[in-house]
Amino acid sequence: QAQAGWLQHDFGHLSVFSKSKWNHWVHKFVIGHLKGAPASWWNHLHFQHHAKPNCFRKDPDVNMHPLFFALGKKLSVELGVQKKKFMPYNHQHKYFFIIGPPALVPLYFQWYIFYFVVQRKQWVDLAWMLTFYIRFFLTYLPLLGVKGILGLHLLVRFIESNWFVWITQMNHIPMHIDYDKNVDWFSTQLQATCNVRQSLFNDWFSGHLNFQIEHHLFPTMPRHNYWK
Repeated sequence: QAQAGWLQHDFGHLSVFSKSKWNHWVHKFVIGHLKGAPASWWNHLHFQHHAKPNCFRKDPDVNMHPLFFALGKKLSVELGVQKKKFMPYNHQHKYFFIIGPPALVPLYFQWYIFYFVVQRKQWVDLAWMLTFYIRFFLTYLPLLGVKGILGLHLLVRFIESNWFVWITQMNHIPMHIDYDKNVDWFSTQLQATCNVRQSLFNDWFSGHLNFQIEHHLFPTMPRHNYWK
């Protein structure tokens, strides 16, 4: 599931086939049938992220500030000056491990993706998603029963969630987070992204998103060319 996530990311960025339509078609199959999520939902969130990375209220990936976490030096100081209290931020380095990596996919994404497609009437994406669940249930129900298959699905999403959050956040959260200052596009990308040490394992484990700077500067570039 994690590797299918990195693969759909490639198709979503039109970086596999020379024709955009082919990328879009296969993207729907990989994220819809192999992962059970809608392509329209991923496009809606991810394109905003690439346009304004780490810009508060414009990048969906930093929407957890200030409801759950205090992000960035400037935004955190602003909360302190205004004496706004949401979560106990002095303990966020502890509760991050509870409500961050383990919970994002199984507890939030799992229900929100269905809400998204129904609200926006993305019926084609919903059909692709249903093929994932039908295949999953037909494959494992005879082997595990109802309780077993629900437990397996939750376990897979739990492991995938930890994997996904650590990879996606380590490339952005340590960097500058602020309101949109209308800085030029090139500088905006560099201020919000950082790379992680390259190795054969890290390349595979992160889907080459350890080259986050290159990915944001050249989002349609095939992942195996980032190191070049």
